[in-house]
Amino acid sequence: MFVEQGVKEENRFWKYLIGSVVIIISSFVGQIPMVVGFLFGTTVQGKIYPTNSEEMMHFFEPNMTLFLILISFVFTLISIYYVVRYLHNQTMLSITTSRKKIDWNRVFFSFSIWAFFTIISTLIFYFNNPDNFEINFKLIPFVILVIIGGLLIPVQTSVEELVFRGYLMQGFANLAQNKWFPLLMTSIIFGAMHFLNPEVTKMGNIIFVYYIGTGLFLGVLTLMDEGLELALGFHAANNLVSALLITSDWSAFQTHSILKDVSEPNAGVDVIFPVIVIYPILLYIFSKKYNWTNWIEKLTGKIEIFKSE
Repeated sequence: MFVEQGVKEENRFWKYLIGSVVIIISSFVGQIPMVVGFLFGTTVQGKIYPTNSEEMMHFFEPNMTLFLILISFVFTLISIYYVVRYLHNQTMLSITTSRKKIDWNRVFFSFSIWAFFTIISTLIFYFNNPDNFEINFKLIPFVILVIIGGLLIPVQTSVEELVFRGYLMQGFANLAQNKWFPLLMTSIIFGAMHFLNPEVTKMGNIIFVYYIGTGLFLGVLTLMDEGLELALGFHAANNLVSALLITSDWSAFQTHSILKDVSEPNAGVDVIFPVIVIYPILLYIFSKKYNWTNWIEKLTGKIEIFKSE
């Protein structure tokens, strides 16, 4: 059982607090290259140092901005390894899956199904409302985007899944000794993590319905499938395909994508629809493919703490 792999008598919750601090510090260390870039730009090129996320997004050329944002996750991934290995005496596999090895077929299936949906839905929006979009495609910048995104966006999304649906899911399970509390807490924290995203400023707090709802969806995937594989594939497809397909002046990722959304951002049905319609449909598809049963127990059941001999 996936969550139970981290629920041990010696794995006290205070260790997860320490581990979380180490992981957060490492993410700040990973942002040093961006800070150096800001300092270089202000002193050599005479730019004004950015004071908010919107200024930060437009400070560098988009591919450079994306690279500097994503490179910090490499540092975070390294810190996760050391925290799990030496603070908790676990393997990275133990916070990734309950299987003997990562099931890459699950990762690729989840990636494919969400990439397909994202591409089709984007095309529908484009052809129904062509005035809301501009063709943004430039070959060389797009090729560079594919390289940066293909290499580093899966690192970013994997880090977030390892932290929220892996490390913290097991940490809160140690604290509460059940499954519903870790599911709820990791989803809320995952949503709160997006507080500084420019989309929040443009769309308002209703966007948290999408962020927290997505966290719940990924948490349910993890608990029902006893591993992160489906969540890893979905999250990678969501961020990578979106970054390649479409950008806007108010999105978290400014990219040399194929399309640019020039419409005024509007939070409403578009925010709620995926959470209450699309995600349940996906859960149904996954449940049929992987023969999920015993939903109540897997999502809310109690957990016994493993005691070492």
